[in-house]
Amino acid sequence: MEGSVTDLARYRLARAREDLETAGDNLAHGRYRASVNRSYYAIFHALRSVTALDHFDSGKHSGIIAFFNRNYVKTGVFDREISKLIDSSYRLREKADYDDFFLVARDDAAKQFEKARQVIEAVERYVQTRTEE
Repeated sequence: MEGSVTDLARYRLARAREDLETAGDNLAHGRYRASVNRSYYAIFHALRSVTALDHFDSGKHSGIIAFFNRNYVKTGVFDREISKLIDSSYRLREKADYDDFFLVARDDAAKQFEKARQVIEAVERYVQTRTEE
């Protein structure tokens, strides 16, 4: 059973990397709203790779984020700064996706991309240590 959890975590992390790559492509082509969306989803799938290792999933983004913060940030597994990156990325993605006439500036999309890169790097290190054999 544990192998399948490890496979799931690695799959979700690969999905996070793919979303980050797509976010970078969108950023490079001036599609800032789409870049913000993919950057956030890169973070989201990275978080889900971590929670998979503890057999947790949720149908709500808020559920994944709350579980991650409670079990990994508050316990010191991940630095508190990562929680701030997640929160600000979530809020910007919601505005970009749902607020009419909300314009995403290039700088905001670039910052969102950088936040996603940082989160994924931290998650990759953690998943690597949890899945070493």
